[in-house]
Amino acid sequence: MQLAFSAADIAAIVQPVSVKGSTDATVRGIASLNAAQAGDLSFLGNPKYKTEVAASAASIILLPSDYEGDPAPGQQFLFVEKPSLALARLCGRIEQLLWPKPAPGIHATAVIAPGVHVPGTATVGPFCVIEEGAVIGERTHLQAHVFIGRNARIGAECWLMPRAVVATECVLKDRVRLQPGVVVGSDGFGYEFLQGRHEKVPQVGNVVIENDVEIGANTTLDRARFSRTVVGEGTKIDNLVMVGHNVVIGRHCLICAQVGISGSTTLEDYVVLGGQAGVAGHITIGKGVKADGQTGINSDVAPGSFIKGSPFLPYNMEQRINVLRKKLPDLFKRVDALETVMEGLKKSSAP
Repeated sequence: MQLAFSAADIAAIVQPVSVKGSTDATVRGIASLNAAQAGDLSFLGNPKYKTEVAASAASIILLPSDYEGDPAPGQQFLFVEKPSLALARLCGRIEQLLWPKPAPGIHATAVIAPGVHVPGTATVGPFCVIEEGAVIGERTHLQAHVFIGRNARIGAECWLMPRAVVATECVLKDRVRLQPGVVVGSDGFGYEFLQGRHEKVPQVGNVVIENDVEIGANTTLDRARFSRTVVGEGTKIDNLVMVGHNVVIGRHCLICAQVGISGSTTLEDYVVLGGQAGVAGHITIGKGVKADGQTGINSDVAPGSFIKGSPFLPYNMEQRINVLRKKLPDLFKRVDALETVMEGLKKSSAP
């Protein structure tokens, strides 16, 4: 789809605090500062690219309000509090144009159990399955091949993308978005070893996803052994994340790609876990903790901590250790040389 935004259209969306320059160009694309051409929009989201602004050919550039500089002829600077957020708002408008919400209705190939009520404002796409006792909320959209299990409840204005699964008894509250392949309510990984065999422990709880949660492609959330696995309001989970049974994730957390969270662990509100972080079971990660990518978390973490490494240490300490680690080969050489000198001194001083 061809984009076509005037400078006035963009200003109306991003609401700049001030403007410099003007342009008659129609914006038809978005590009990085160094790759942009006339007719493109760009932005300064990271201060390290500040030097690229002056040479950028973009017709419109979103800049932080403290940026000092003037646009070239035919170029416009829009000053905003957060350029990345302003761009996100513009992309939200583009998303609506590229992927408009489907018209309400039920596709002829959908399989819906008798007695299930689908509101007239909802959409059920091709080859969806909705089992008995399930509840579908107003203005919710199920794209192709979505599976809703028995007695599952889906709230209002949810968007479930192709091949998403919400298994038996699980709950999505309002405005939840599941990317393709998400599984909510797979069995927890529970076994007891008895007489040479791993015997399955039944997983009879459910999963509850609170309002305004977004979950990335092919992420899995295990149902609880008993009670609930919970994801709190406003939390955002990336692709390929594994959430174990009876995990409780607080409000407004950020869980990046390939994180694994073992069973019965609690993440308090506003926790951020970098990509590939691994979290052991039966621990508590305190409010506002930030963990760098690939951090190994094997014990409780105090609220507000910034951690790194495996097993984890305070971020600055781990950074210092990494610097020292690079010096270890040279240190060993120096120790070997000192030992050689000491041996020589011993021999020369011997009677």
